[in-house]
Amino acid sequence: MPISTTPKTAKASSDGPGGNSRLGLALFVIAAAQLMVVLDSTIMNIALPNIQSDLDVSSSSLAWTVNAYALAFGGLLLLGGRVGDLFGRRRVFRTGIAAFTLASLLGGLAPNEGLLIAARVIQGVSAAIAAPAALSLVATTFPEGKPRNTAMGVYAGMAGIGSTVGLLLGGVLTSYLDWRWVFFINIPIGLAVLAGTRVLSDGDRHRGRLDVPGAITGTAGLVALVYAIVRGGESGWTDALTIGSGTAAAVLLAAFVAIQARTSNPMMPLRLWKDRNRAGSYTTMLFVGAGMFATFYFLTLYMQQILGYSPIKTGLAYLPFSLGMAMAAGVSSKLVARFAPRTVIAPGLVIATGGMVWMHMLTPTSGFATALMPAMFITAFGLGVTFVPLTLGAVSGVTDQDTGISSALLNAAQQIGGALGLAVLTTISTNAADARLPRAAESFYNALATRELGLVHKAGAALTHGYTTAFLVAAALFVGGLVITLITINARKQQTDGTGPVTPDTSMDAVEAVRQPERTGVGGF
Repeated sequence: MPISTTPKTAKASSDGPGGNSRLGLALFVIAAAQLMVVLDSTIMNIALPNIQSDLDVSSSSLAWTVNAYALAFGGLLLLGGRVGDLFGRRRVFRTGIAAFTLASLLGGLAPNEGLLIAARVIQGVSAAIAAPAALSLVATTFPEGKPRNTAMGVYAGMAGIGSTVGLLLGGVLTSYLDWRWVFFINIPIGLAVLAGTRVLSDGDRHRGRLDVPGAITGTAGLVALVYAIVRGGESGWTDALTIGSGTAAAVLLAAFVAIQARTSNPMMPLRLWKDRNRAGSYTTMLFVGAGMFATFYFLTLYMQQILGYSPIKTGLAYLPFSLGMAMAAGVSSKLVARFAPRTVIAPGLVIATGGMVWMHMLTPTSGFATALMPAMFITAFGLGVTFVPLTLGAVSGVTDQDTGISSALLNAAQQIGGALGLAVLTTISTNAADARLPRAAESFYNALATRELGLVHKAGAALTHGYTTAFLVAAALFVGGLVITLITINARKQQTDGTGPVTPDTSMDAVEAVRQPERTGVGGF
């Protein structure tokens, strides 16, 4: 059934005496929602041992309490983004947050592994609906220029630090309360977000039908791709199910692209990829996500296994990472108004690469203050600088009807990159460790159980070599993102007179933005 349109504007939300306060509240709502969605990608990690012992979960099922979320989230992002464009972003956003909150309650009350995994699937589906809508609402609520740049800075900061906040909260809640609070913590956040959604501007709703064949092939293809990546990391890349899932993903995604080229109402308009700056932003985010999420995983293992940190100490040790990301996002939101995107992204990736190379030099006896903390801060600062221009690049110049799907593509690039990076780097790390000591991880745990200190040190050194090898490969991924940035992203700095839309001078969509101008607005926070 065609969707009727009800034009709305972002200008109303910023005009008048209370305009600034409304924008501030809107920013808080979107930031809180993004934080809640992103932190759930990692908040479970530190609680896994407690969950396993409390619910008597098998090792294979335990992995799926994490993977189920990633699979549903990554697989349904494109569908979630398009649904928001067609049925109203604020309505879809509310639906996603409400479902996420209820799923968190179900997870916290789960008496067995079946309901726990089901709750994680529902959380992932809900996040796939809410996340693209959140970024779209930045574009429809905040007028272009300083207000939108500031909002993008906060949004990008939440996207970056959410994972480290998840590790911090996971450690604190598990140590001082109970693992169930890694779910319950979402309930007050979700209720606060729902209460504040009235200040968000919905933007225009657009006529069109949901591309059902595209939705089926695209969603199934992404689910198969994410599953193949996860399966490959666990069971090997020559595993029959890994190969089968990968082949199915290739066939389904090829069919999806063919359908998008022919249908009149595509779920993912191929025109989004025609602008080199936008395509470059998506691809660079894929590389950044691959390196960043793998870094969290190996850092956590290094701190807990090699340095002997407790869950709470591990969580607190991530504070420099969160601080660096938050500081950089604030700086970057100002830089994007003065410099071309490439001029901001490239130095950020160089800095992040330097931090990863520093992590590559960690040893089993490295100190936190002298080695780990500065390396984490530098890496985080570099990554934080890149997130704002990449996020702006993904939605800049996009017509209002495509804001949701463009946002979904950026989120999907980060999630799929993260899953792929973790799977590949896990294999590399394991092989590097086993080259130093066969079955290094098994030897390490056996030595701890039998208190063979000599073997503990030897196995620990082998594991550390594996982790630091992964850090070096992550640095190479950031270099790959840097090369893509330099080749593809050539937009000049934003041009604005303070009353009209900001457009990247070299974007092909700038022409479309002139033909169909977006809302205008003045003022700031």
